[in-house]
Amino acid sequence: MHYKYDKIGAMLSNKDKTYIPEGFLLSAGEAAIKKPGRKDIALIYSATEANIAGAFTTNRVKAAPVKLDIEKTKSGKGQAIIVNSGNANACTGRKGMQDAAETASLTAKNLKIKPSLVYVCSTGVIGMPMPMEKIKAAIPVLTANLGRASLRDIASAIMTTDTFPKAIAKKIKIKNRTGTMTGICKGAGMIAPNMATMLCFILTDIAIEKRALSKALKDSVRKTFNRITIDGDMSTNDTALIMANGMLGNSEIKENSASYKIFKNALDEITYELSRLIVKDGEGATKLITIEVEGAADEKEAEKDAFSVANSNLVKTAVYGNDANWGRIMAALGYSGIKFNEEKVSIHLGNIKVVNKGIGTGKDAEANNYLKNNSEVSILINLNKGSASAKVLTCDLTEEYIRVNADYRT
Repeated sequence: MHYKYDKIGAMLSNKDKTYIPEGFLLSAGEAAIKKPGRKDIALIYSATEANIAGAFTTNRVKAAPVKLDIEKTKSGKGQAIIVNSGNANACTGRKGMQDAAETASLTAKNLKIKPSLVYVCSTGVIGMPMPMEKIKAAIPVLTANLGRASLRDIASAIMTTDTFPKAIAKKIKIKNRTGTMTGICKGAGMIAPNMATMLCFILTDIAIEKRALSKALKDSVRKTFNRITIDGDMSTNDTALIMANGMLGNSEIKENSASYKIFKNALDEITYELSRLIVKDGEGATKLITIEVEGAADEKEAEKDAFSVANSNLVKTAVYGNDANWGRIMAALGYSGIKFNEEKVSIHLGNIKVVNKGIGTGKDAEANNYLKNNSEVSILINLNKGSASAKVLTCDLTEEYIRVNADYRT
């Protein structure tokens, strides 16, 4: 059984509700959407109307719930999120949009709030009609059981090919008050940037202005969720939502204030840690790989180079095979489209310099041993042409990835 911890060491278990922010109630249930015997539907509810912001997939093919939520976030207000796994409600046409809207409407009716305040998220198989009779039957049960679920219950209910639930929480001091920020997510495959393929829900009782909240989320997504890759595929359902209900009672945080910096730093840590968990749980993965490019002309250039290496199947399989084949890294840099002088490049695997000024250092055997004995691998590349840097997270590519995806619908 996997347990994930927050920054100060509290276990996010079924018995510990300390890290559910003030005013939020959770519920999880079994609707047997894809198959019976597991939680597959969940409800997140705030006792009061909250400020909300979202980030979504840039895939041209967007699931019905994504289209619905994009419109809803324009109001900057929300109070509930209903989410299911097992069915993506993507490529389902007009009926799919009707089903998403009906799900929001029925949830709102049971909660006695406006439908505009209910957000709908789905994840699972693309192209299958939503089993609405099962959804309709589950909604009253979910609302009746609000407050009985833990963070782990929600994180478990939204999993697809994930092997463990993912949740991170932090306590944050805003002036003389201590608030809570909690992130729940799912994701293990179809992970590529803009956004990373996942569902993510971040909850906080800290009061923050709508505009500041939106700015904070977009910047955090850019630096974390948009810098992870597992297989280069992008989903139709990627959604990250953050709800801030203000029940801490602090003065509403404004942009560029000292409190905004504290809030933003905490959010960055939450999204980065969730990003690490997603990549660590990559389908069939055995190693988490951090690729950092420094010495670039600008951040965009560094990011492009890092992604070129991170998306190389040859690099990923070499790491899986414990083979410090740095030539594959150099090749991936070479086709990234970024200009650099190969005779200035250095490459480290962990603390071992395998390339100096574009030439091998003869330490491949030492580097092979490093790969063999570490489940978290660091690749540092210095282009030695500027001062900018960027970091991308990925994982190795194994035979298990093929098995998981070959059997996905069965």
